[in-house]
Amino acid sequence: MKAYFIRRFLLIPITLFGVTLIVFTLTRFMPGSPMERAMQQASQVDENSKGSSGDKEQGGLSDEQLEELEEEYGYDKPVVVAYFQWLGLAPRERQISKADFKEGGEDTIGAAVIEDPENETLVVLKGSGRQVKVDRNALEDAYFLDNGKKVSESGWSVRVDSPKDRAERWARRNFKDVGSAPEKTARAVVFKTRFAGLVQGDLGRSSTYQDKVSDMILARIPIAVYFGLLSTIIIYGICIPLGIVKAIKHRTFLDNASSVMIFVGYSIPGFALGALLLVYLGARLGWFPLFGLMSPGVEDLSFFEKVKDLAHHTVLPLSCYIIGGFAYTTMMMKNNLMDNLAADYVRTAVAKGVSFRSAVFKHAFRNSFIPIATSLGGLITMFVGGSMLVEQVFDIQGFGLLQYQAITNRDNYVIMGTLTISAFLMVLGNILSDFIVAMVDPRIKFH
Repeated sequence: MKAYFIRRFLLIPITLFGVTLIVFTLTRFMPGSPMERAMQQASQVDENSKGSSGDKEQGGLSDEQLEELEEEYGYDKPVVVAYFQWLGLAPRERQISKADFKEGGEDTIGAAVIEDPENETLVVLKGSGRQVKVDRNALEDAYFLDNGKKVSESGWSVRVDSPKDRAERWARRNFKDVGSAPEKTARAVVFKTRFAGLVQGDLGRSSTYQDKVSDMILARIPIAVYFGLLSTIIIYGICIPLGIVKAIKHRTFLDNASSVMIFVGYSIPGFALGALLLVYLGARLGWFPLFGLMSPGVEDLSFFEKVKDLAHHTVLPLSCYIIGGFAYTTMMMKNNLMDNLAADYVRTAVAKGVSFRSAVFKHAFRNSFIPIATSLGGLITMFVGGSMLVEQVFDIQGFGLLQYQAITNRDNYVIMGTLTISAFLMVLGNILSDFIVAMVDPRIKFH
């Protein structure tokens, strides 16, 4: 069994690699990328002056601005390279600064015109304002003007983008032929390289809010864990005893009445129930708050008042969280227990003098709990998954709502960050389910 679980754990990175690669590729080719959204926003701002500036490209952004967006979100690299940069297994170019080489110098000898392009240019580093002198024929000799030190000795790198390279990049970005690209000059690029990705714990920045994705996720995890724990405790704390009672009291009034209530609740979607509760219990009767998890000015309250305020805000969304889980867990517990109560080993135990109570709880219950145990590992995903629709209705800034907003806003880095965590917990939950089943049922052996 030990070898089995070791193999399962070793498969986790392979599974995550496949899932994230597929989703990363899809986000690159689906419409509505961060670049397209930035161009739309710039086009709206620049609508009045559209066409008045010759250096404007599509969407009201200049060619330099579009290139900066490409470099920030990895659209200047092939999909595989950009993916490995996101993983943190390939270096990324940071603090990129650029300057064009001047091509203007001309000398006339007789009737011939000889072009004498300048081979040197000054690159001003962004942020610091320091100047770097770059010779296109001797890149390794690029140096800072203020101290004459080579840039390579300070961790910087230099390259030259040829006119052909720039034209091809323009054509690729605008989906046009290279021949239609505007005339470009050679350009010096000074940059630093560093590994910054998933492996280093850097999930990038949100293109919508400009916040670090890791900080956004960490800020919402406590809310998801809070509702996940409460939902799990309530669902399993009520449904398992209720399922046992329904199995023992089969076809009685208690069994029939509880079944009706359970399935009525199961048929109502959580977000629809939330809307009804907000309208009648929140807006009309004013019994509960309409949104959020805390009231304004809660920082000034005492600890017990804060707990009371949190509980007051929790009632309605928690009801929507747990309403769908009651029917499945309760009926599974009931049906499994009834099957085991009718089994030969239980009848034999009763015939030998074992009390009915002992036959139920010492014999039948353990075997009946095995199918439910297979789903216990999935509770990990519940802790962070949340319900995006319920959180949307109650305006709760949880993990589910973050995923929903990332998809609607096409926020690629947030999509990849939330997907990675969800996929990891799902795989880990499946392994945990196998472990729980092996603990509950000693007959099961994994090889």
